[in-house]
Formats: sequence, C-alpha cells, structure tokens
Amino acid sequence: MIIGIGSDLIDIRRIEQTLERFGDRFTNRVFTEIEQAKSDRRKLRAASYAKRFAAKEACSKALGSGVRMGVAWREMGVVNLPSGQPTIALTGGAQSRLKALVPEGFTPRIDLTITDDFPLAQAFVVISAWPEDWPQAIPSPAQD
Repeated sequence: MIIGIGSDLIDIRRIEQTLERFGDRFTNRVFTEIEQAKSDRRKLRAASYAKRFAAKEACSKALGSGVRMGVAWREMGVVNLPSGQPTIALTGGAQSRLKALVPEGFTPRIDLTITDDFPLAQAFVVISAWPEDWPQAIPSPAQD
C-alpha cells in the first residue's frame, strides 16, 4: 500500500549560488557525510547536490511533514542499494515519522528516482508499506 508520494523540482543554479555563498555551512547543515563525499567527487557537483536536495524535499512531502514536525535535513540521506538503485535512509525524527505512518505488521519501502537536465534537477519519492510476510517485499535502508 502507498503511504505517501512526494516530488520536487529545483533549479541547479540556485544550489550553485548557495554553495558559492555558504559552502561547508550549507553542505554540513543539509547533507549527510555520505552525500557530501559522493557529490564532492562529481564533475557536476552542484547538479549532484541539487538532486539530493530535491530528494530530501520529495521525501519530506511523502512523509507528510515537510522539513519540520521533528524531521531534519540530515535525517534523510540519499544512498544506493547494492544494485545501484537510489533510495533514502532515514534516521532520528524522520525515521520516527515513517514508523508512525506504517501499520503494524508491515515493512516500509522508499522508492526514489532522481534526475537532472541543466538547469533543473528532479526527484520523485514513493513510500509504501509491504506485509512483513510478503516474499517480494524489498527491504530498504529505512528499516531498523
């Protein structure tokens, strides 16, 4: 069952300007260490950060909280499954919010797609709940 859906579209140039103006203060406030390491290695650094920012916005919308109600930026981190597929790992208040949304006996799953085509970056998130005994349920890093 679908628990929440969120999408976000952002202008990469906005993230470029924010990186130039605030640098580490911005990246340390918004992005996990994993996200920073991955984005800082990219040739198109701002586009990488923009996709991750859009993913966080989309995830917060799917959680129904926005970046408030106990949900912080760094509690939502874009990670990759062993297959390379992106997803979002939740911690702290974001993880608590997810647990409150998922019915007992179900396992959460976060599906994420991110893309960019200068000057835009986009993310789409679907949070679903699968019966714990469902053989095709794919675990995600959102579980703990």
